Amino acid sequence: MGESARAEQVSQRTANLAGLLRALRQGPRSRSQLATHSGLYKATVTSLLTELADRGLVRTAGLRAGGPGRPSRLVELREEAGYGLALRIEADGFAAMTVDLAGTPLARSARSADVAALGLDHAMDELAALAVSVCAGLSGPPIGVTVSVPGLVDASSQLVRYAPVLRWRDAGIADLLAARLGVDHAGITVDNEANLGAFAEATYGAGVGARAVFYLSGGVSVGGGLVSGGDLLRGASGFAGEIGHIPVDPRGENCPCGRTGCLETKAGFPALLRAATVPSDVLNDPKLGVDAKMTVLRDRLRGGDQRAAAAVHDLGVALGIPLATVVALFDPEIVVLGGYFAGLAQWLAEPIRVALGDGTNGSGIRCRVTASPLGTAAPLLGAAHLSTERLFADPTIAPLTVTRVSV
Repeated sequence: MGESARAEQVSQRTANLAGLLRALRQGPRSRSQLATHSGLYKATVTSLLTELADRGLVRTAGLRAGGPGRPSRLVELREEAGYGLALRIEADGFAAMTVDLAGTPLARSARSADVAALGLDHAMDELAALAVSVCAGLSGPPIGVTVSVPGLVDASSQLVRYAPVLRWRDAGIADLLAARLGVDHAGITVDNEANLGAFAEATYGAGVGARAVFYLSGGVSVGGGLVSGGDLLRGASGFAGEIGHIPVDPRGENCPCGRTGCLETKAGFPALLRAATVPSDVLNDPKLGVDAKMTVLRDRLRGGDQRAAAAVHDLGVALGIPLATVVALFDPEIVVLGGYFAGLAQWLAEPIRVALGDGTNGSGIRCRVTASPLGTAAPLLGAAHLSTERLFADPTIAPLTVTRVSV
């Protein structure tokens, strides 16, 4: 057998191993079920399961009764065989979470900080320290690390090309974290926070089962992500979805990106607070967290505060302008309001609905707008799910055990 044929055979076996492991991610299955699911011969499935067991990734899980003949022995994923690490960087702090192979959270922590003021190196020191704290007590390094960032991420180089709210340009945070955490650079993925939020919503949030999902993320910055057919739409350089930098007011404020009147200058959380309050208002106290500020703001809206109501209505109008274009261009089945927008969805719905033409884009195509059930946690949850993807894409990165395990 030639080298190319041998390499192709190895590649196909790896793909088959990955297919079975992904199937077991959904729950225990018998060999027959796996054979039907994969289209492989049962003997081939048995051989592949033996290798997965030898790598410590699967185990037997009792018997499956109910069908004709003898009960079938089930095989399940060993969720404790590894873990992933999710990290989130925002203008006002950091968050970290570890998950097992089934996606179950193991530990989570967050720290407040003025990330732009810290500078890149000190910010990476803080983020690495947080990562170490959530990995404490877990065996070995994480299988993969996924970092959520509010900025433009070059998909090919993994560089943060530009993060205005962080004041970072061409930041190689994958290299910086790899050095601080002692993990392989190849195991670190950096992605835009709205992309990760969109992935989370499509995977286990408001967009489950939808053919196309557009996720609108609200925070200090504003971003968007589109999932269609299960895949993220990234664009040629990975910069797709930058809805926050679509100009909506030619006479508006200057944006850190260099344009004037971008959506972010109208819809970023600081902009909303400026419109809804006076400078001496308690909502402008930097010691008050975002969640606490949102609670106060919603109470005022329910109580009929006219200034707050006008600010949120204007926010909905501002959001509706670019969303109408997004709906016309990409025909999403659902638009998910994420981040702080989710907490204001009941007040934002009407002005957005008007902008979208009562749910149509002029061509009779309807689009539903709803609040994210995941709230501000969506990007971190998306990062957590993707942090173990390296193993599910290539199970051979798990070393073979010394003792053969029977399944």
